[in-house]
Amino acid sequence: MTPRARWTAVLAGLSLALLPAVLPPLNPQAAPLLSRAEAQQTVLRISAIPDQNPEKLNRLYGLVADELSQQLGVPVKYVPMTDYTAAVSAFRTGNLDLVWFGGLTGVQARLQKPGATVIAQRDIDAAFHSVFIANTASGLKPLSNQKGLTALKGKRFTFGSESSTSGRLMPQYFLNQAGVSLKSFAGGAPGFSGSHDATIALVQSGAYQAGVVNEQVWKSSLREGKVNRSKVIAIWRTPPYPDYHWIAQPGLDKRFGKGFTGRIQAAIVSWRQKDPEQKQILELFGAQQFTQAQASDYQKIEQVGRQIGKIR
Repeated sequence: MTPRARWTAVLAGLSLALLPAVLPPLNPQAAPLLSRAEAQQTVLRISAIPDQNPEKLNRLYGLVADELSQQLGVPVKYVPMTDYTAAVSAFRTGNLDLVWFGGLTGVQARLQKPGATVIAQRDIDAAFHSVFIANTASGLKPLSNQKGLTALKGKRFTFGSESSTSGRLMPQYFLNQAGVSLKSFAGGAPGFSGSHDATIALVQSGAYQAGVVNEQVWKSSLREGKVNRSKVIAIWRTPPYPDYHWIAQPGLDKRFGKGFTGRIQAAIVSWRQKDPEQKQILELFGAQQFTQAQASDYQKIEQVGRQIGKIR
């Protein structure tokens, strides 16, 4: 057994003695899932906004927990969230230590938790995109420019989560620029599917004539054969904007030792394709690597969030 494998086995044994590998979805209003001593001193609790199906998220963040545990030398546990708002609330109350947020939820979390630290983003997050999609029976065709979004007026349209940056915030911003308000859609309001996977499924089924999704999820769904190209097509790609990023709780250095927050950042930005475990993580994230990020990178997201009333 290699030294890495022995170390992973030791940590796995220690972690299992503390609590299950993947905790059940957290309701921030319920009693803590861990004892105060465990939560505050021994376990680094990570989570993420639930932007895709739970099976994929459990696989991805289980791998992330194992890799961080090996690199940092502490037990790391992934705590699934029920929705975007729950992730922000659990971070605010201190029930989560390190969270993979979208641009909007990340800004919301930092504003509610002074001292929180932006750790890193993927190489694709500095210039991220959303993709508007349509059911082929809708009559909608690929658009030559942003002004063409007016073709969505009167259509049954769905966003993803109400707090999604790529599935709601920035798409709504671009729609507004084109003169399309939320009241412009059939029924006088859009739908909210809850996740990017769900948006694709709903548009493909014809329940909605059009929708908008995270480009990375759209591309991965195409590669994995989850999209019936005869039933749903991409009609417009947005201009770039900043999106997902890791955010850490303030006070981690006090709990885990001086320089611990910096060690988390160093670990995440060190992940490379040449390492088998890290390669799996990066592929599931749809990225080549992570890079350092800072709060100022998300000023535009905060501005748009305040403009449409998602940040007050």
